[in-house]
Amino acid sequence: MDDGDLNTYWKSNPYLTKPFTGEEDSVHPQWIAIKLAEPQIVTAIRIAWAEPYARNYKVQYWLGSGDAIDDPDNGEWKDFPAGAVSNAKGGTVTLQLSPRPVAAKFVRVLMTESSNTCDTHGKADRRNCVGYAIKEVYLGTMQNRSFQDLLYHISSQAQTFTYSSSIDPWHEPKDLYVIPDRMEAGDQVGLDLFYTSGLTRGLPAMIPVALLYGTPEDAAAQIAYVEKRGYPISYVDMGEEPDGQYFAPEDYATLYLQWATALHKVDSKLKLGGPVFEGVSEDIKFWPNAAGETSWFKRFLGYLKSHDRLSDLSFMSYEHYPYYDGTCQGPWSNLFKEPEILTHIVQVWRDDGLPDGVPMFNTETNAPGGDAAVDVFGALWLGETFPAFLSAGGKASYYHHSLPYSTPHPACSNSWGTYLFAAQMLTQEWAEPKDAEHRLFHAASDIKDKDGHVLVTAYAVLRPDGQWSLMLINKDYDNPHTVSVRFHDDDAKMDRSFTGPVARITFGKEQYTWHSAMRDGYADPDGPAARSTLPAGTDQFMLPAASMTVLRGRVD
Repeated sequence: MDDGDLNTYWKSNPYLTKPFTGEEDSVHPQWIAIKLAEPQIVTAIRIAWAEPYARNYKVQYWLGSGDAIDDPDNGEWKDFPAGAVSNAKGGTVTLQLSPRPVAAKFVRVLMTESSNTCDTHGKADRRNCVGYAIKEVYLGTMQNRSFQDLLYHISSQAQTFTYSSSIDPWHEPKDLYVIPDRMEAGDQVGLDLFYTSGLTRGLPAMIPVALLYGTPEDAAAQIAYVEKRGYPISYVDMGEEPDGQYFAPEDYATLYLQWATALHKVDSKLKLGGPVFEGVSEDIKFWPNAAGETSWFKRFLGYLKSHDRLSDLSFMSYEHYPYYDGTCQGPWSNLFKEPEILTHIVQVWRDDGLPDGVPMFNTETNAPGGDAAVDVFGALWLGETFPAFLSAGGKASYYHHSLPYSTPHPACSNSWGTYLFAAQMLTQEWAEPKDAEHRLFHAASDIKDKDGHVLVTAYAVLRPDGQWSLMLINKDYDNPHTVSVRFHDDDAKMDRSFTGPVARITFGKEQYTWHSAMRDGYADPDGPAARSTLPAGTDQFMLPAASMTVLRGRVD
């Protein structure tokens, strides 16, 4: 919209229009927003409309102390005095928005009725003839009938920042992203390689489908292909982080239902879910609706309920990136926050109205990149985040970097490794590596530092083999701690202890230390975990500094 080329144009998603939603277009208004580097005097706008154009629209400015995009419930959009336009005819129009200066950093064009005229791709496909399209937008002031533009128009990331409510997923074969001089396209493995690589171990896998930037036909074809190849599917995750794309909850919801209809025609038994939120620790907010509601997820659930389609939501999904602060090197004390963060966000989703019977999945999780992720910090974080999420009420969690190598995060200077020892502790030692029921029990510790931080956290599971297994994480970087372990039998009103020998497996900074050197970074020592068997009757267990320890044995 500000690339300086009138031969290109932005167009909104046609699946958000009446022919596809069955609702008036005003129910799903589309918008563009302009973000100036700092507040400027704005009195005029020039819009070079493409086809289809907006017949009815409003030009508004953000009034509030917060950021209009990233802090949407701390302010409101106000119409410019002359910002409401009806019965527009398209073309290039220049509007005098206000007779007096208005200081604005964010300006929005809110579109509620389309001309329904066809874009440059013709009328053969009805999707070309719905929605809204803009070639270029200009914003500034009018002086002596001369328009003074504030925007920087260039075909690069240096252009003035603009946002849009949606994007038309129109594409053609030449748009396929291909890595130069290489055979493969994009950065995702193919479905056949994924299923035949051994990664799934023959078990059903969760499969994502594009929604914000795809079509229901493509999603249905993808799942039909997977099923015709005989690959088992556990769940279908629908969407591409709608909160990070600033997608309205009602817009996502109507697409969700369209995709659900298409997918269930392929297989009525598919378990569908979303919305695949970005890594978040608080409720997602969006500009208030007519009732003043700002909770994104509450409004999404409300839309499904009002359309009698809540049953189409078989699970809720979101990502977990708890500590990213732009530096990738958060303090050690961040480890104290993890259980609280996970417990809190699970409760937030339930408070928003997620039914008790709908499970939650953490579909992508990772500690920050950089050295912290591949040092003992990353081990203790990973050792805690999975059992803490399950203890908080989550159904399953998926670790993003469980690969032998991962490229550096663009914001992190040193992330040339990944972390597997902690994953082995969880899947091979704490849990039994077996597809059978594990029973998770509440566990607590009273070991704290002077600031009240819980230094030792505990997670207890009764394994299929009948052994009780405790994951004990000592977050004290400098000091070991000795603990006694008691199993409280609430029915018998008594405490029990391990009987017989106890397996003790420990992994921490004594076993592993990372030495940073970009691509040449290395670990020394480099594991493995320390193992020992403690004799029957042992009731005191030493936890080394900065370590995770599994204690495993029988309890009578």
